[in-house]
Amino acid sequence: MAHTDIAATGWIRFLPFRLRSYALLCRLDRPIGTWLLWLPGLWGILLPPGVPMADRWRLALLFAIGSLAMRSAGCVINDMWDRDIDRQVARTAGRPLASGAVSLPEAFALLALLLAAGLAVLLCLPPLCWALCTGSLLLVALYPLAKRVTWWPQLVMGFTFGFGAPAGYAAATGRIDAALALLYGAAILWDLGFDTIYGFQDIRDDEAVGVKSTSRLWADHPRAFVGSCYAGFLALLALAGWRAAIGFWFYPALLLPAALAIRQVRQLDILDAPRCLRLFRANRELGLAVALALLLGRLPG
Repeated sequence: MAHTDIAATGWIRFLPFRLRSYALLCRLDRPIGTWLLWLPGLWGILLPPGVPMADRWRLALLFAIGSLAMRSAGCVINDMWDRDIDRQVARTAGRPLASGAVSLPEAFALLALLLAAGLAVLLCLPPLCWALCTGSLLLVALYPLAKRVTWWPQLVMGFTFGFGAPAGYAAATGRIDAALALLYGAAILWDLGFDTIYGFQDIRDDEAVGVKSTSRLWADHPRAFVGSCYAGFLALLALAGWRAAIGFWFYPALLLPAALAIRQVRQLDILDAPRCLRLFRANRELGLAVALALLLGRLPG
């Protein structure tokens, strides 16, 4: 049986066929993508000093709603671009647009609804975020094209998914500074590492179709590449904490996400697609561990 990450199980299976197809198009069966989009935003909200905790939690809730809407919108855009390629890849052949369960006009209508929801959240944020997040839409639109023109589409994905980090920081502080830039760099490298792991699931199909990826580019040295991405991510994260004058406990608490990252690298086997998917999903716990370290760094005293 071909490996697939589509799972019309749980609450999804109780939906009528049409709604189930829309839910699958938005990847609501796989909330990991929403987590991975939201977590860098949460880091950006927690990192800066001098922000009341009540404001941090309010922003975290807004970013959670926005992450759900924009991750779903990104999936719709991705599947519009890739529907012909998806039909040729075992893992993605059952996606609603590739299989014909959802038509292209229906997908456009759903996309408009999701973008409206994202806009509603954006209007609740400071004006600086309006400019930043509007600019990020270009990245969302261009990311699916990257795999056709560069061996580094996962890096483009990092700039796209990691954008929550500067947006969260700007929402909490109303400014752009060096700590924001360092945190954004950390998020980009984290995304580059885990999306390369994700891409190992499709490496044979991508070779046959001609899709480029860092997974194919670094297939001979996967652990060295992913490990380097995670090492850079943790180093930039520590520098961001230092630049933001975070408290002492942030640094020993970083040992937990470091241990989780090392575990992923040690267990990586590019020939085991289900394991690659499990390691990719394990980044939710890694991202939450980073959030915990930031919270500990902001404890008073």
